[in-house]
Amino acid sequence: MIGIIGRLAAAATILAAQLTFASAAELKVFSTIGVQAALEELAPQFEKATGNKLTIAFATAAILAKRVMAGDSADVYILTSQSLDTLDKQGKLAAGSGATFARSEIAVVVKHGAPKPDISTPEAYKKALLAAKGIAYSNPASGGASGVYVAKTLQRMGIADEMKAKTHHPPPSGNSANLVVSGDVDLAIQQMPEVMSVAGVDVVGPPPGDLNSVTSYTAGVGAQAKDAGAAKALVDFLKSPDARAVFVRRGLEPA
Repeated sequence: MIGIIGRLAAAATILAAQLTFASAAELKVFSTIGVQAALEELAPQFEKATGNKLTIAFATAAILAKRVMAGDSADVYILTSQSLDTLDKQGKLAAGSGATFARSEIAVVVKHGAPKPDISTPEAYKKALLAAKGIAYSNPASGGASGVYVAKTLQRMGIADEMKAKTHHPPPSGNSANLVVSGDVDLAIQQMPEVMSVAGVDVVGPPPGDLNSVTSYTAGVGAQAKDAGAAKALVDFLKSPDARAVFVRRGLEPA
């Protein structure tokens, strides 16, 4: 009798698994590079837990938002809160589906082992930038949040013209920290989780005071999602304890 019960239980488990994976969805995801390292770690966990498959396109939030406004679409959007709000206002998001799940600061990095400049005060930060042979940050023309902000702070500090000749930008959706590793620049300034994902750099810290910027990340279900339930499951997963642990390890602050 015990053997029969055991076989029935095993059969029920297999049937449940078959039903779960039979209804598994393939989700197209647009994600900002600000959370790329974390999402690349979390995606396999989500796929294993749900049977759903994720196909993720990474770029800056601004570039992805432009793609959507031009007619492209995804089942789930993982963008900066500002970009997702733009899509929401244009009816590209399922009503009420947006959820903010993390935040990040920008950070200054140097090549691993290089001396870390003092950036503890606005004046010290200004001196460090002027003393650098070269700096790198995201091209503001691509719309990346950190690049736009850094360009504005250089203007505010009155050194934009002096920095122009020694400023380098990575390719669109690229990482400024790679230019530090290659030796093209001394300092790179970009979102903390992005620069932390590059081997061969040391984090100096965030710019001081209001020269720093905090970016919020929000996920939402696309208005044209093929499987809204599966898409919502991914949004909910980004708020789970497992996801929060990964975010912290990757330099993000869970919301």
